[in-house]
Amino acid sequence: MFHRMVTACRPLRIPLFRRHVTARVLSWTGTTVSPVALAFAVLHIGGGPGGLGLVLAAEMGSLLLMLLIGGAVADQVSRTRVLAWANAGAGTGQAMAALLVASGRAEVWHLVVLAVVGGVTSAFSGPAASGVVREVVPVEELQQANALLRLAQNTVKAGGPALGGVLVAVLGPAWAIGWDALTYLVAAALYARLRLPAQRVRVGPPGMRGGIAEGWRAFVARRWLWLMVGQSALVVPCWLVSYQTFGPVYGQQHLGGAPGWGLVMSGFTCGLIAGASVALVWTPRRVGWLVCGGTAAMAAPMAAMAAGGGLALVVAGAAVAGCGQTLGSTVWISFVQRQVPEGLYGRVSSISTLAQLAPVPLTALVAGAVAGHTGVRPGLAVCAVVTVVAAGAPLCLRRIRALTLPTADAKTLARR
Repeated sequence: MFHRMVTACRPLRIPLFRRHVTARVLSWTGTTVSPVALAFAVLHIGGGPGGLGLVLAAEMGSLLLMLLIGGAVADQVSRTRVLAWANAGAGTGQAMAALLVASGRAEVWHLVVLAVVGGVTSAFSGPAASGVVREVVPVEELQQANALLRLAQNTVKAGGPALGGVLVAVLGPAWAIGWDALTYLVAAALYARLRLPAQRVRVGPPGMRGGIAEGWRAFVARRWLWLMVGQSALVVPCWLVSYQTFGPVYGQQHLGGAPGWGLVMSGFTCGLIAGASVALVWTPRRVGWLVCGGTAAMAAPMAAMAAGGGLALVVAGAAVAGCGQTLGSTVWISFVQRQVPEGLYGRVSSISTLAQLAPVPLTALVAGAVAGHTGVRPGLAVCAVVTVVAAGAPLCLRRIRALTLPTADAKTLARR
């Protein structure tokens, strides 16, 4: 077992990957703290739930609008340069928010504008960050590299909200937002000094419009890819609605309120860490079966709540969902990185992300209306059924069942 862990950590021997991990962990330590601080900042200035919803919608909307451009830019220029500027922009926006909140001059529209800045920078940093892994890590170690990143992210995610709550309670929301700004700016400085080893080959015509069109053609040409992205476009909204809208209401009604729902969130986080740990030491060959199984696992807490389950059952379901989600997504992103040419990866990944997130705002609105008329348990049942059906449907196609990772060749085994 010790030997397998040492082998799984081999990507960390690559200096460029270590610096990338360090920068990402730094920015995540701020990002996980910021939502708690932002929520209390909006409420403190009298924005109420409507103001908070407006801020969150502004960030999500700007992210969706700019994703395709962000992916195209990530394929045309140095990805570390994109990450440096994106982190610098996000850090500057958060610093301005912290100063406004600390001075007592913040208004909701200020935070809406700065949320737009955050959404735009996320649209550029997401495709670039995933592409950096593809550029600096050998192809046979991609899953281990992605698993290490997920493990670090999920570990930070476990303690970030609690740290944010402490900072807000002791020092106030401005200090917590300021911490987020500092982590972004330090990450930007790290990326500014990170130089990738060689210029990648550009794929497709020059220019923004031509580049996006070329990315779209690459996306639709890979039927296995858009079929699985279509699966996610159904599952992701169901999960977010269940976890962020229906779940807290169910927790308030049946699980003892905020403490009970906090345990559910902790169970999910533990599942995320467990899933990343499994992906670190196990490389399954049957990608299609594994990813669809991990997706189906996400229905566990929805089904538990729809059936009127108690706290222990819902926590266990959340842990199963977290493990399946992280294991499946880590294997999937590693597979896609192998199959999509490096010069197209930013555009293809941004199109995939856009397709998965685009239905979320409308689904959230519909879910809120449905919950008001029927209660949350019928909505949770529908989400569970949709998740299971969407998870299993692609396996009806031989093309998806046949998705496999290649076995390691003799040279790779020798290096290990």
